[in-house]
Amino acid sequence: MQKKLRDMITADCQEVVGSSPEALDRLRNRLLYVTGGTGFVGTWIAELVCYLNERHDFGTRLILLGRDLDAFRKKAPHLAEKPEIQLVSSDVRDVIDLPAEVDYIIHAAATPDNRQHMSNPVAVMDSITRGTATILDAAMNLPHLAKILNISSGQVYGRQFSAGSAITEETVGALPCNSITSVYPGAKRYAETLCCAYWSSCKLPIVTARPFAFMGPYQSLDKPWAINNFIRDALTDNTIRIVSDGMPVRSYMYPSDMAYWLLRMLVDGTSGMAYNLGSPYGITLGDLAEKVKQYSSMVSDVVVKGMHEDNSVFVPDQGLVSSTLGLEIKVPIDETLKRSLRWFRETVKR
Repeated sequence: MQKKLRDMITADCQEVVGSSPEALDRLRNRLLYVTGGTGFVGTWIAELVCYLNERHDFGTRLILLGRDLDAFRKKAPHLAEKPEIQLVSSDVRDVIDLPAEVDYIIHAAATPDNRQHMSNPVAVMDSITRGTATILDAAMNLPHLAKILNISSGQVYGRQFSAGSAITEETVGALPCNSITSVYPGAKRYAETLCCAYWSSCKLPIVTARPFAFMGPYQSLDKPWAINNFIRDALTDNTIRIVSDGMPVRSYMYPSDMAYWLLRMLVDGTSGMAYNLGSPYGITLGDLAEKVKQYSSMVSDVVVKGMHEDNSVFVPDQGLVSSTLGLEIKVPIDETLKRSLRWFRETVKR
């Protein structure tokens, strides 16, 4: 990876850690096991842990479990070469035993890419449900397990339409069981319930994070999400097209905030609890597209096709994580877009 890109990541990590690395002191000289460790979430966890090791002598080790190690080595060669990182090639469903010295587990093995949910729904559901059960069973044998962080999804809340209302951890929404769109959130709901059962009956220390939407380094512009398409079109000087009326409200969290929040939830989260993971600052897709156009200095237009009305809202409430864990957003939406555009300009041209 270019030094310029590495310096960007280092600055991002420095910003979220600040002058208070002691908030993550429980990770010092510990071993973290991360399923889905070579994906977007796992890569950022690795970046932040390596920053803590290099700048604050944490001595934290990582085992990253993933199915495509070659892609990870290509994406983040500097991480793949780190002595504190061990890469393990495996499907999460095939895990039998975990190393006895594992202290913390972050279970992030799943894809939010809805193209895979549609094309291979049975495999997606099996990976989430059986994969979660496999990891929890293996964790039962760890002699000094401190905490498991289960990565769920904000989609478990169902589709929300209350304009101006952020989604709290107590929000209950319906999922249509006879719709293919429920494959991913339905499986995530089951996985959360399974974690609750292991916490209740087996006393496993488990915390759940419910991610919303993100944008920043290590994401792929080929993903089927609006902001990824907006940035891709802006950088290639193509027209930004919005299929709907431009009124859906979304929020976007920068990944350094995401990684820091996840580690804080891991060490300080209360077992049995679920926490929202995302920015509480909503923006319509129409306004988002205009900001992308502005910050990219593109010369083509934003076109709102208006093929259908959409008043859906996907914005988390921050109240619980703020009051109990003291977490706040460090990177606002405008800075998120500027940094993302800088990153993708560098990576697209490589």
